[in-house]
Amino acid sequence: MQMIRIAGAAALAATMVAAPAGAETLRIAGNFPVEHSSSMAMEKFKDVVAEKSGGDLTIETFPAMQLGGAQENVDQVRSGVIFATWIGSAYLSQTVPELEAVSLPFAYADRATAFRVIDGKVGEALNAKLGDSGFESLGWMELGFRNVTNNVRPIETAGDFDGLKIRLQPNETHIATFRALGANPVSMGISEVYSALQQGVLDGEENPYPIIESRHFNEVQKYLSDSSHFFDYIVLVANKRKFDALSDEQKAVLRAAASEAIAWQREQSATEDEVAKQALIDAGMTFTPISPETRTELRKRTAGVVDELKAKIGPELIDMVLAESN
Repeated sequence: MQMIRIAGAAALAATMVAAPAGAETLRIAGNFPVEHSSSMAMEKFKDVVAEKSGGDLTIETFPAMQLGGAQENVDQVRSGVIFATWIGSAYLSQTVPELEAVSLPFAYADRATAFRVIDGKVGEALNAKLGDSGFESLGWMELGFRNVTNNVRPIETAGDFDGLKIRLQPNETHIATFRALGANPVSMGISEVYSALQQGVLDGEENPYPIIESRHFNEVQKYLSDSSHFFDYIVLVANKRKFDALSDEQKAVLRAAASEAIAWQREQSATEDEVAKQALIDAGMTFTPISPETRTELRKRTAGVVDELKAKIGPELIDMVLAESN
């Protein structure tokens, strides 16, 4: 028994000696399901950080709302309770209103255009705004084009939006867009949406196909569209004070690992989007594509939203988005 105790103590001592002197454990949390590509990307991020830092940095990940909902994660990062979060950018727009500039309705023809915008001067400007509010941006992943589901009718004409109670994220541009479409937008946390749809409190919701599938909204929704009214980003943000306190080597490791994980996620998300759409159709949802004529009418209905946003945050960033997306 004595020999076992001595051996155990020696093993513990060896572990303690092996740990790097400046080792840091960093906790990051998210609200996306474990199987979502962004959550899987954060596992890759964790592995790459461990490898590149030689154990100097350890990442602990908490997906699927393990540490609270989206807004709670934002508040936890801002206060420094946790190091970072990967979050739909809409949940940061209440703190950094300029983020709404990349949420213009019907602004992007495809995902390549959306990434050209966020990887250029627009992204640089938004990263600076995030920094001013206490966040360090480590990069932008794809949440994807958002599409409407509902239980009332297929979306075939612009008038089919009239009166629909649609759940939206807490983003003023999103809400203003759906008011302009004639719908009745309701801001609600994602964890409440399934039961609200099930009970008829809501007529519908809007999300990228992988979120609709992973949240099982097809179980409580009948009609599916390809409205693609917004393209949404997931931003990986850290507490700036905590990030700045790291060594230059540690910062470089985190940035390199984030870049690698984000590149993987973007590629994975494009495939995931098509797979999820087909899975929703196979599960029994009625899919109705939006015609070019209807899409043109939807753009007309929402044109005033851009002018309202310019008055709110200034025209410079919005004009930059519009110029780089064309």
